[in-house]
Amino acid sequence: MAEPTTEKSAPQTQPAAKPLAQAASAPAPAVGVSRTPLRSREPIWTLRKPLPANYQFWFGLMLPLLVLGLWIGLTAGSKPVIGALFLPAPLEVLRVLVRDLFTGERVLLDAAMVSTVRIVAAFVFAAAVALPLGILMGALEPVNRLVDPIMAPLRYMPISAFIPMTILWFGIGERQKIAFLFLGVFVYLLPVVVSAIRAVPEELVQTALTLGASRLQVIRSVLVPAAMPDIFDSFRVMNAISWTYVILAEFVNTTRGLGYLIKLSGDRLKTAEMFAGVFIIGVIGLGTDALLRGFGRLLFPWREGGNG
Repeated sequence: MAEPTTEKSAPQTQPAAKPLAQAASAPAPAVGVSRTPLRSREPIWTLRKPLPANYQFWFGLMLPLLVLGLWIGLTAGSKPVIGALFLPAPLEVLRVLVRDLFTGERVLLDAAMVSTVRIVAAFVFAAAVALPLGILMGALEPVNRLVDPIMAPLRYMPISAFIPMTILWFGIGERQKIAFLFLGVFVYLLPVVVSAIRAVPEELVQTALTLGASRLQVIRSVLVPAAMPDIFDSFRVMNAISWTYVILAEFVNTTRGLGYLIKLSGDRLKTAEMFAGVFIIGVIGLGTDALLRGFGRLLFPWREGGNG
């Protein structure tokens, strides 16, 4: 009775084996060949995801064009919604810029050069002090405990309060402007350096110590190289802060610089000249930010690949 059962079950296994044999003998698909271009179906509003390249340009252009259109609409015509005293027309601001760039006056450009030199000098001095001090504070807790009680309150003081003090200490000349800018950059750069040093993974430090490195070698060969990308990124923020403070410094007791020209134009109710000075500051700020970003890509290519 067992033999008939065996003969009936044998034909049932053959059709199942045939597709397997066909699949094994079928040619494998070519690797790296795609008949249709692959497109991401992920929505552009996904959290913390970069925009596709074809969207980046248009999204970056939308709001500036909207603001420009609104500006033109509010100032156009013989009876604008907002008078020229309060908001000059874009064309009038452009006339001031063209007049300054292509005539012999060059008032705005000369003032921009003066302000830029002040910022660079103060920034170099602030970095020369904040970098080594911040590295020591982040690496050695006794140094941090010693210095932080003095530096921490300075971050909460309004920087404008130091203007009369720097005038008293350094006079009303160029040294006062650079000293004021130095304080403004230094009090914000120092804690950034400390935080960047402390953010280095402890595993790197312990590995270096296990391999026989001294504390100085760990600081020089592990902590500083690992923290420098974050520190360099903070220079872009310090650049923006510097331009804010240089205008504030040049409002007081000076006859040179963009801050002085903006204040002078405001006092004389020359709104177009005032807006032109503000525009020059924005262009210089964007230019220096792009320059710092480019240097960052060259110095730290492994970090800057995804940064905007």
